[in-house]
Amino acid sequence: MPVTVPVRWVLDQADLRIRLRGGAGGVGREISLVLTTELADPAKWLSGGELVLTTGIGLPPGSADRRRYLQLLHESGVAGVGFGIGLTFNEVPDELVSAAEELGLPLLEIPLRTPFAAVVQRVSSRIAALQYDAVLRASRAQPRITRAVVSGGPQEVAAELGRALRASVVVLDPAGTVIASHPRNLNVTTVNLVRDAIEPGVASAVSVLAEGVTVAQQSIRVGGRSHGVLGVVSETALSPVDQVLLGHANSLLALDFEKPVRLKEAQQRLNEQALGLILTGEFNLEPAWAQLAQAADHRGRIRVLAVQADADSSAEADTAHLLKKVSAAILDRLDQAGQSAFVHCADKWLAVLLPGAEADEIAAALVAGINPALRRTIRMGLSGIQPLAKLAEAVDNARLAASVAECGRPPLEFSALAGSALLAFGESREVLVALGAAVLTPVLDHDAEFGTGLLTSLRAYLEANGHWESAAAAVGVHRHTMRKRIETAEALLGCDLAIARVRAELLLAILARTPGD
Repeated sequence: MPVTVPVRWVLDQADLRIRLRGGAGGVGREISLVLTTELADPAKWLSGGELVLTTGIGLPPGSADRRRYLQLLHESGVAGVGFGIGLTFNEVPDELVSAAEELGLPLLEIPLRTPFAAVVQRVSSRIAALQYDAVLRASRAQPRITRAVVSGGPQEVAAELGRALRASVVVLDPAGTVIASHPRNLNVTTVNLVRDAIEPGVASAVSVLAEGVTVAQQSIRVGGRSHGVLGVVSETALSPVDQVLLGHANSLLALDFEKPVRLKEAQQRLNEQALGLILTGEFNLEPAWAQLAQAADHRGRIRVLAVQADADSSAEADTAHLLKKVSAAILDRLDQAGQSAFVHCADKWLAVLLPGAEADEIAAALVAGINPALRRTIRMGLSGIQPLAKLAEAVDNARLAASVAECGRPPLEFSALAGSALLAFGESREVLVALGAAVLTPVLDHDAEFGTGLLTSLRAYLEANGHWESAAAAVGVHRHTMRKRIETAEALLGCDLAIARVRAELLLAILARTPGD
C-alpha cells in the first residue's frame, strides 16, 4: 500500500488558496501522485490515485462531452481534479461542478496566482515526509523486535510486533495451538480469524474481511520444516513498512524455533565425523572441511579476523594469557548471538572464522564485546572475502593486516593496505601478489558473473594515470562508459582512486597477477 495524502489535506493548505467546487463526499480520497495534463482524454493514461491538474485547454466544447470527460476520469480512479482558472477559463464550468457533485469526485479550483508546480511540490514533499516517517518507524521497531527474541522469545516478539503495527498478533504451532499472542489474553474470535485464513502449502496470505479488518498470516518455515504460523489482525490495511516488520518478526521466530533443531543436527554431524576420523584411521580431512563449511556464507565464502598481541604491551606480559582472555570474550559474544564459534588460538595470535557476507557486522560486534583496556593491547586485521578452500590464504592476509594495525583500533581490512603496503613491508612482492589475489577478487568476480571488462578498464585507467580520454581510447569505449566502469570498480574495491599512491599500488597488484607483463 503506497504512501498517500488525502484530498482534504490539500484543501487545508491555506497558502495555496485552493477551493473545493464539487464532490465534497470524496475529499477522503487518497492522492498518490499529482500530474498536469491538457489532453482531451487523459483517462486512458492513468492508473488511479492521481490528482489531475488542468487549465481546460483540451476540454471538449459541448456540455455533455465535458461531463463525459469528468466521468472517464472518475472511472479511471483519480483522487480528484484540480482546475486552474484565469487562463483558458475565468471560472470552473458549471457542468463540471454539477458532474463532480453527482460523481462524488473532488473538483478543486486553483487560482491563477497558485502555480501548478507549487501544488505538485507540496504534495510530493508531504508524501516524502510520510515515507521517511514510515522508514524511521521501521528502523526503530526492528531492533526492538530483534532484542525481544533474545530476551523473551516468541511472546516478546509478538508483543513488540503488535505494538509496532498497532494490531493483534498470534503465533500458532503447526497444530494450531497458540504459542504466543498480543495482547496475552487475545480472544478466541480473533485467533480463529487467523486459523481460518491459513491455506495449507501457502507461505503467506492477506485477506480483507467485509468489515474492513485485515488478516495477514505467514508460515514460519525453514526449508521444508514448518514451525507454525505468524498471524496479524488489523483494523487497517498493512503498509509496506508493516509488511517488512511482519517479515522481520517471522524470520526471527524461524531462527529461534530452528536453533534447537540445528544444534542437535550439528552435534550429530560433529559426532559422526569425529567417530569416522577415529575409526577409519586415515588421514582424511574432508570431514573437517565439511565442519568448517558451516562458517561460510550462502555462497561458500569466508573472512578471517586475526588478533595479534602487542609485543610491547605492558598491560599483559603473558601473551598467551592475554589471547586467552580475548578468545573468551569473542566466544561469549558469539554464544550470545547464537552463532557457531570457529576460533583458533596459537601462541601469539588467534584467528576467528566468519561468514564472508556478514563478516563486517559480526566483527564489529565481536570487537565491541572486548574490554577496552584489553583491546588496547591487541592489533586486529580482517581478510578479504575468500572461498573456504583459500582459508590459509585468508588467514595469512588477516595476519598481515593485523601486523601493521594500530593497537586498540578497529580491525584493519586487508584491502586497506592498497595505500600503505609498499611502505609497511619489506617483502613488497609478497604483498602485491596477495593484493592481486585478494583485493582484486571482487572485480574479478564481477567480471566473471556479468561479463564486464572492469579489470581491463581499471588497468587502462591506472596506466593512463587517471586520464579518462586516454583510458577510454586504449580500451575502445566511450569516456562515459569508462567513467561508469571505474566508479563500479572503485565501489567494489572499497578504496579511493583519487589517491595517487592507491592507484600506483593497485596497478602493481594487477601487474603482479601477470608476471609476463
